Amino acid sequence: MEWSKWRIVWITVLFDLPTDTAQKRREYTEFRKALLEDGFTMMQYSVYIRHCPSEENAAVHDLRVKNALPPEGEVRIIHFTDSQFGRMKVFHGKLRKDTEKAKGQLELF
Repeated sequence: MEWSKWRIVWITVLFDLPTDTAQKRREYTEFRKALLEDGFTMMQYSVYIRHCPSEENAAVHDLRVKNALPPEGEVRIIHFTDSQFGRMKVFHGKLRKDTEKAKGQLELF
């Protein structure tokens, strides 16, 4: 067996699904739920990732994503090696919002 088939792979699923009707929102929710049940984690809105021990295992999850697709929308799958994924750069905006404070209890006196 080739060594390249056994390298660690990160699967990234990016999707843009319509949500303009109740039915399409249900399909979006079902697709997202299928990703979560298959071990994907939300990285950002509409971007989910999953770690796989090999490219063969990643192909299994690719097929599961394909089978869960709703009739409309667009889904893209990208594979990254562990090394490539580790070189990802993440930047945060300079303006950060403070976390919303819990509201105080209503006092009547």
